[in-house]
Amino acid sequence: MRWLFFLLVLLNVFFWVQHQYQSPVRIKEVVPLDAYDRPTPNITLLSESSPSSRKDAGQPASSDGGCLFLGGFDEESPALSLEQRLLSLDIRSEIRRIDTEVGVDYWVYLPPLASRQASLRQLRELQSRNIDSYIITVGDLANGISLGIFSRKDSAEGVVARLSEVDYSALVRELPRMHSKYWVQVSAASRDQLGDGVMGSLKADMPALQFRHMPCTGIASSQ
Repeated sequence: MRWLFFLLVLLNVFFWVQHQYQSPVRIKEVVPLDAYDRPTPNITLLSESSPSSRKDAGQPASSDGGCLFLGGFDEESPALSLEQRLLSLDIRSEIRRIDTEVGVDYWVYLPPLASRQASLRQLRELQSRNIDSYIITVGDLANGISLGIFSRKDSAEGVVARLSEVDYSALVRELPRMHSKYWVQVSAASRDQLGDGVMGSLKADMPALQFRHMPCTGIASSQ
């Protein structure tokens, strides 16, 4: 009986070894350690994005082109009339005076002397020579002597040359020549109310009326 027992044991060992070789091989996936530190890229396909987000991404932000001004009048009274007309249409506005440089004038003068008395003596000397001259009372040239303002540079330089012949050292200062125009600035909240019909009606009643977009800041109020 002992040999039968050993035979059964050998058969069991044989079947166990055969079963181990026939089992499927299991593959274990190993994740690299640095994969846990890598940031996950936030990538969205254009085809998967919403139409509104594609539109926002493809268009630059709009910029304000300035404020709307109506007018360009040489006097304030037409601007007042226009402001009242717009007010009757519930369009808020405000009158602005805009000074524009239209040229340069040339001021011939003698600098101030050490005292007002000295400048007055110099003024009497000039007037005794029949030279038109006036004492300057205000500004950085106060107590200096004005010898005239000229629209042409060569005229001013001619006066300087003639004064140098009698031992007066005159100087020339450029003065911007400004021209004021009156405009009515339309409130940003009321701009949508100025349709083509309103614009055409205003233009028909005021042929000289101008429409212009200009910077909103740095403009003096007429008030």
